[in-house]
Amino acid sequence: MKFNDIFSFLVPKESKFFPMIKQEGEYCYQAACLLTEFFNYGTDHEKTKEMYGKIKEFEMKGDHLVEEIYRELNDTFITPFDREDIHDLCENLDDVLDFITSSAKRTMMFQPRHIPKRMHGLADNIKQGCEAIKIALESLNGVSKHPAVALEQCNRLHELEHAADDIYEQFITDVFVEYADNSVELIKLKEIMYELEKATDKAKNVGKAIKSIIVKYA
Repeated sequence: MKFNDIFSFLVPKESKFFPMIKQEGEYCYQAACLLTEFFNYGTDHEKTKEMYGKIKEFEMKGDHLVEEIYRELNDTFITPFDREDIHDLCENLDDVLDFITSSAKRTMMFQPRHIPKRMHGLADNIKQGCEAIKIALESLNGVSKHPAVALEQCNRLHELEHAADDIYEQFITDVFVEYADNSVELIKLKEIMYELEKATDKAKNVGKAIKSIIVKYA
């Protein structure tokens, strides 16, 4: 064992990162739950405006928390995982929140005539993904000894992203037929769906970041 490894073993590692990272995952999940509810209100502009405000609150809380984690990374001598891994994980968590919020924002601003079934499908996919993230992050503290739970959820995120790709590709195929004579509505729906699909991509990236930690520490 190298001297640095012995030194790192003897110096207690800061555990404050675990509750903060878990909290960021909770913000993602709560925002995703609100997003599915948001789309259930369809074209009720006043209600979707209200729901967007609630989603935005979680995004702002998430932004503040990620900044706090970054500050702690700079000020903490020994971290539970590599700084780069914590930074990468939190950056992707922040991106998930950003795309959840931006999809709701575009829907509120564009006011599409109706919410397609596949839009509900992607919103539900995001919710399932954020649930998987939440479960994986809750097990992160003991991942070096018990990686199975986190790894299972990472695999689930990978599968969900593939399913999201299928939903998005079928939507694109259908929307150009259904709205061939209404380019404005087509653009509105395509922009919203793009933001939703990006949220699923970022959720998969969270899984990759967690897997990277598992490979190093399990």
